[in-house]
Amino acid sequence: MNTDGLPGELPGELHRLRAHDLPVHTGHTLAYVFDSGLPDVDRAAAQAVAAFASSNALDPTAFPSLLEMENDLVGFGLSLVDAPEGAVGTVTSGGTESCLLAVQGARDARPGITHPNMVVAETAHPAFHKAAHYFGVEARVVPVREDCRADPDAMAAVVDDDTVLLVASAPSYAHGVIDPVPEVAAIAVGHGIRCHVDACIGGLVLPFAARLGRPVPPWTFAIEGVTSISADLHKYGYAPKGTSLLLHRSAEVRRPQLFTWARWHGYPMLNSTMQSTRSGGPPAGAWTVVRALGADGLERLTETTFTAVDRIVAEVTATPGVHVVAPPDSTLVAIGTDDTCDPFTICDAMTRRGWHVQPQFSWGGRPPTIHLSVSAATAAHLDDFAQAWRASVAEAVAAGPVQVDPGIAAYLGTLDPGTLTPEEFEALLAAAGMGADDDSVGAPLPEDRAAVNALIEVAPPALREAVLKAFLDRLSRPSGGLL
Repeated sequence: MNTDGLPGELPGELHRLRAHDLPVHTGHTLAYVFDSGLPDVDRAAAQAVAAFASSNALDPTAFPSLLEMENDLVGFGLSLVDAPEGAVGTVTSGGTESCLLAVQGARDARPGITHPNMVVAETAHPAFHKAAHYFGVEARVVPVREDCRADPDAMAAVVDDDTVLLVASAPSYAHGVIDPVPEVAAIAVGHGIRCHVDACIGGLVLPFAARLGRPVPPWTFAIEGVTSISADLHKYGYAPKGTSLLLHRSAEVRRPQLFTWARWHGYPMLNSTMQSTRSGGPPAGAWTVVRALGADGLERLTETTFTAVDRIVAEVTATPGVHVVAPPDSTLVAIGTDDTCDPFTICDAMTRRGWHVQPQFSWGGRPPTIHLSVSAATAAHLDDFAQAWRASVAEAVAAGPVQVDPGIAAYLGTLDPGTLTPEEFEALLAAAGMGADDDSVGAPLPEDRAAVNALIEVAPPALREAVLKAFLDRLSRPSGGLL
């Protein structure tokens, strides 16, 4: 973190604040961040973000530089996804906003439907459930097949006259596999509705994987019926956080997304995204990274990333007690355990060895897993990963699975989150090691989280959500430390 030029004690304070954050440029953090391992590119992007931080994308006529950069980014994205003539797109703040807008646009394209619904697999990103909640669109969730991919037959069975959208993932976050997009899109064509492909995490890596000769199932606009695609520049485009692309087959498909308002006393409002004021920093950073790397540079980073993926998959496959849940189509790896150990203990052990891997909880009869989002910078540390992985699994096997008292598990199953009092939530947080040291500031999770995660794991999903919401509320309390 460059703090040159900051006055007084500010550099020291900023370094203090970051002391307990996950590292973002070591290749050891396999969730949340995506690291190219190229410091010069990162510095150039940071300079671009700073240069345009105060520019405002609210009005493209006031800041034509931002309009030019965003049009360049959209054109770049469209060049990767077999876009037809007339395709357009929008730069958004991230994958969630791209997915929200895909749902909002699908809803508003059919204003005559008063109770719209969309059909998603149970592996669809939670952003679609957030969209359902925000926009009043029912999410019809169907199970996935044994191979963790969406089941087109199950999706077709719940489509009706009020369905406005089908969603497919390329790939799904939890398992790293690509849904059968041609079959899902064919259902959409047959019913005259939209099909969105959520390629937020795959859109900037899968095209280059195909160029490298790796097998990639079809997922782009080359498939009839795909009407929109989301692809995050701040994932495998290695751009600074805050930039995603929502790409549309045509301007007609995008039009319901646009918002205008002239019925008031102020300036006419014109928005292409959910935001009005938008900093020019993130799109400028993304534009700079794409210009610096070019298609050849991104292809090289993709090749490096898949070198790491292949080595990690081989390492997991060779380690007793664990297995790859599904052969990854992209750069995400899901790892399961047998009955000799549990994923939560492995995650803790990897953290102690300097690696952050992400636990995933059980759902739909499938057990909990470990998630890895592999990026290019990890490739330089594969021997270290292998050593840490073997030692962590061995440690977890020696410890055995975390045990939750059956009586506590049964008790959690009887609780109704809708009727619990604030005091009862506090008691649950304390029992899970997620309580607070005082009345104002929430305590961080303990360093070893396996016991906490095991307790959350046995709770019904609705109770999990309620407890996590209470935990977030407890963390987000005002402090007096700024001035």
